[in-house]
Parts: sequence; structure tokens; C-alpha cells
Amino acid sequence: MYALLRNILFLLPTETSHDVALKSLACAQHLKLLALFNPAPPPCPLTVMGLEFPNPVGLAAGLDKNGDYIDPMMALGFGFVEIGTVTPRPQPGNPEPRLFRLPRHRAIINRMGFNNLGVDHLIEQVDRRQRKGVLGINIGKNFDTPVERAAEDYLMCMDKVYAHADYITVNISSPNTPGLRSLQFGDEFGELLSTLKARQQVLAEQHDRYVPLAVKIAPDMSDDELKQVGDLLLSHGIDGVIATNTTVSREAVTDSPFAKEAGGLSGAPLRERSTQVVHTLANHLAGELPIIAVGGILSAADAVEKMQAGAALVQIYTGFIYSGPSLVRKSVRAIVDRR
Repeated sequence: MYALLRNILFLLPTETSHDVALKSLACAQHLKLLALFNPAPPPCPLTVMGLEFPNPVGLAAGLDKNGDYIDPMMALGFGFVEIGTVTPRPQPGNPEPRLFRLPRHRAIINRMGFNNLGVDHLIEQVDRRQRKGVLGINIGKNFDTPVERAAEDYLMCMDKVYAHADYITVNISSPNTPGLRSLQFGDEFGELLSTLKARQQVLAEQHDRYVPLAVKIAPDMSDDELKQVGDLLLSHGIDGVIATNTTVSREAVTDSPFAKEAGGLSGAPLRERSTQVVHTLANHLAGELPIIAVGGILSAADAVEKMQAGAALVQIYTGFIYSGPSLVRKSVRAIVDRR
């Protein structure tokens, strides 16, 4: 059934089909139809970053940027849902077209540019949710904030979302905000981590509640760079690393008419590289820092592959679009069976 619905949605312009799909899910959830067509995954509880997850399969940031669809996503059986990326101020993102489907490659190229309604809107939506579940909030900087002042935007978002999140993700790896990825390297990276960690400690005292902090990194780094990133995350007491964001590489899609479009590539072509990054980090970190794996998970076998590479949790996004909601249940079942 989902394959038929997907084919119909793919007849629409890409962003239109995205909006229609999300609104349809919200309607189905309101009518209590999701459980009828999408049975709950088996229980697979685990503890990561000090949080209790009902299962290890989560929704990656980007699908629900503004927190408008938290309840429907929770109802689909995700073990956790990450919303955002959200910025301090609302911003429209990059000009359209900015989202491209590559069906033959089971991939997407996006250069959305952190389009969102701002952190205050997102908090309002979080406060309205009715379903319980682990909620991550992914934060970024506004496009017109200079990179040297990026920490101010992250701190502003942290201050506002801290009381509403189960964990916070710092997105410094989107390829669609100029200069953002430079924050992953050198002294700038260490200074940013130190600043964020200090604010986390202050907020934990203020709220009498510790909210873990994760950092999302890019796949387009050498092994040496990945190890340096891992060392800095450990030395600054960061609670988790999300590997990986989208890639700027086009090696696997050179025959696509969209290969020259700017933006981040996600989906099946990213699977192998993302898994390599997870494996490299897992070996280097030796269990001292949990890894949340995302990138190219379009089947249950892909989810298992990420776990076997060293991930503690996995997230899906493009796979959800191509494979449908049943991917959550199938992935959890496959992980349970491999335990």
C-alpha cells in the first residue's frame, strides 16, 4: 500500500508532497488509523546518554523542522524523535527549487538552508504535544549570523529548548549554511564545545535536570579528522555524537540529472560512507561515547549494519520517505533478532 501512496506523492512537486504526506499522517493519527495500518514495533528497551529508549530506531532531524508533527511521529513507533533544525529567528531558507528526488538511486539532494519558523514556534508546538516519548531538539545558527558569532545562536537556542528537550543536538555539519562546517575543526571547534558544555552545566543547575548534548558531524572528513573530532568531543564531556549528516560527494550519482545541484545528498548512496564513519569512530572511541548512526538506512538490514558497526542508536529520514513507516517496525525487529 505504501508503495502505491509513494508513487502518487512522487507525482507532486517535492516540497508539496512532503507537506501533503505529513498532513496526511497527522490526519490519520487524529482518526486513530496509524495503529491499524502500522502495528507497533516489538519492545527493545535500552539506555543511552542516561535516557531510557523504548527501542533504538529514531526519526532524524529535518523531516519535522518545526515540531508540528511530533504526535504522529511518536505514534509510528519511533523509539525517539528529533525535531529541527531550529534557529533563534525564523528564516525562509534557500530559494526554491531546493529539494530533489533521485528515485533510481533512492536518494534526495537538499539545500533547504535551515528553513524554519524559529525556536519560539517550536517550543509552542512541543508544549502542545500529547504523546510521551524521547524528544531530541536539533539547533543551528541563523544564516546571517557570522560564523565567528555562531556560539551566540547556539546558546540562545539551548537556553530556550533546554527545559523542553530530552537531549539537544548541535548541528554544525549541514552543507547548506555557508561556513557552518568550518566549526568542526581546530580551535573554533574546541572553543564552541567548551562554551556549550559550560552553558549545559549552568542550565542543569537552574532546571535541576541534566539534558544530554550531542553533536552532529559530516561524513566528508578523513579518518584522522574524525579521530580528532572524537577526541575533542570526549575531552569536553559531550554526551553523544550523531554520524552523519548529508554528503557533498556525488560519486555515486554522477549519472543523475541532479548530480550538479548544490546541497547535501542523503539516502542509499550515503549508506556505505556513513557506516565507515560509525565504524571508525566506534573503534577510536572504544565505547566511551555513544554514537547515533544516520545515513542510508533504507532497510532493516541497513539498520542492523549500523548497529554492528558500533552505533548505540540509529535514525532514519530518507529511508522513511522511500520505504515507508513499516521500516521502523522492521528495523526494530531485525535488531531484536540479532541481539
